[in-house]
Amino acid sequence: MAAHQAKTILSKEEFIALNEKSAHEMSADQQLQGKALEVLVEADRHRWIHQSQWMGEPLLNLPQDMFAIQDIIWRTRPDFVIEVGVAWGGGMLFEATLLEVLGGQKVIGIDIFIPPDLRERLRSHGKLSERLVLIEGSSTSPETLAQVKDLLGGSRKVLVILDSYHTHAHVLNELRSFAPFIGKGQYLICGDTVVERIPPQVHRTRPWGPGNNPATAVKEFLAENNRFVVDHKIDERLLLSCHPGGYLRAEA
Repeated sequence: MAAHQAKTILSKEEFIALNEKSAHEMSADQQLQGKALEVLVEADRHRWIHQSQWMGEPLLNLPQDMFAIQDIIWRTRPDFVIEVGVAWGGGMLFEATLLEVLGGQKVIGIDIFIPPDLRERLRSHGKLSERLVLIEGSSTSPETLAQVKDLLGGSRKVLVILDSYHTHAHVLNELRSFAPFIGKGQYLICGDTVVERIPPQVHRTRPWGPGNNPATAVKEFLAENNRFVVDHKIDERLLLSCHPGGYLRAEA
């Protein structure tokens, strides 16, 4: 009987390097990328991106993007996460869970309307609830920004996730308003940049669409602000994402 061949075991560094090479090749596979976008668009008819939950509350985000956010929080260890667009609160609970495990202080949620029943549910999670701060108001009003500044207490270890009203003008205003809170090495995530890549008004009527959306706002923002760059390594490994080109890292 022939001797068994010894199994080759990769080191973690070799494994990560192989994954990065494969992810880069995957991102360059235009046929695969087209199929992935087609799946995302067609599945949206069945509210695919609304199906995930965390601790009983909807996330309104793809699992792939949530894992990317987890990785960012793991690597950067922010003191604060600012989530603009609270929705059902699942994202805030997800981020608060990570801060509870990894360290950090608060998750600040901002929305123009936060229903009383949602406030009550978010108060029902023990230690996690103590990490949640809700601000009801316009994300870019002087009053809201002043509250945020006071809560941060000078910390610039801040992750910002923008996921509210998706018109070019509003998102650009948010990018400009929240960028100063973010220190070197931290992230500014602009949600739903994928709108630029999908046919207009496919399944829902919205004030935004191709040419007027978060992706166009990011493009203008990056042209005027050289502190931030797109983290292409995140984009390369996701394949399915609502935020392509929207993972921005502060370089200064």
